[in-house]
Amino acid sequence: MTLELRSIRKRLGSFELPQLDLTVEEEEYFVLLGPSGVGKTVLLEIIAGLLTPDSGRIRWRGQDITTIPPERRGFAIVYQDYALFPHMTVLQNIIYGLRSRGVNRTEAIAKARQTAELLNISPLLERMPQALSGGEQQRVALARALVVSSGLLLLDEPLSAVDLRLRHRLQREFKRIQQQTGTTFMHVTHDVDEAVLLGHRVGVMLGDRLRRVGSPAELFRKPDDPDVATFVGMRNIFPVNDYEEGFCQANGVRIHIGERAEPYPHIWIRPEEILLSREAFESSARNQFPCLVDDWEYQDVLVNVRVRIGDLTLNVLVTYGSFEKLEIERGAKLYATFKSSAVHCF
Repeated sequence: MTLELRSIRKRLGSFELPQLDLTVEEEEYFVLLGPSGVGKTVLLEIIAGLLTPDSGRIRWRGQDITTIPPERRGFAIVYQDYALFPHMTVLQNIIYGLRSRGVNRTEAIAKARQTAELLNISPLLERMPQALSGGEQQRVALARALVVSSGLLLLDEPLSAVDLRLRHRLQREFKRIQQQTGTTFMHVTHDVDEAVLLGHRVGVMLGDRLRRVGSPAELFRKPDDPDVATFVGMRNIFPVNDYEEGFCQANGVRIHIGERAEPYPHIWIRPEEILLSREAFESSARNQFPCLVDDWEYQDVLVNVRVRIGDLTLNVLVTYGSFEKLEIERGAKLYATFKSSAVHCF
């Protein structure tokens, strides 16, 4: 393992980061996901040594570094504002950290050119930062961090300042660079899609604490916390009660869930596993309900249709073809059908 945080706590004014434990593996792209204000940046700066934890220990490749100053840890942070030196060329920006660590100029330039080639910014080395686009500045900031990193790169919302199209391109670049260099990346973001695309594992911070750590597939297919599930965009999560003979009650609707070993406080119904139809039909599915269309929204290649069964509102994903065939409009009467296996309890 590469990085271990054990019982880390930190108070800054009215903010407190409660006790936190986390392990990041060697050569892993780890993403820390959460809304603003939960302490993601504070945690990065504790790892970098810019802040000292009030309690707890930090280990890096087996060595306790809790009290080691930041310049001796060899970590680098890339912030969202790039923080390039405006009076220096791109090359001078990249070699600055190496020169300040005592690397001779010839070796520093050689390493900078090698890193620039990896990031496809070699033609920019003699330019000034103000002559660069936002994406080019981000690559320069990344190059400057990579050349001094001893194996761990900390990324604090590095893509939030660029437009959507450029963000998607840079996300692919970040993933490629991490794979090619074998550097351990710890990337902070509030963007769920970014976390899913980049992370080998994702840690979700809510309410000032780490609530869940797992692969993207585990977060979306095996929920165990309704707040985390809602934050990452999972829909059709309902509190339930009155379990009996394979059924439960959710917002007054009796839903068949099959035989379960024990009652659970929540259910989740996959939107893509719900079928909409104009007429009721014969099916092995145990759940079929008349419903009314409330609204819909387009999502890439699918349409999310919201239907109401009494007091229960379901989100249903259908193709454009199905949407047109059903002639969906607000108030339309349809049938919603799903199997017991589409209902997941947690």
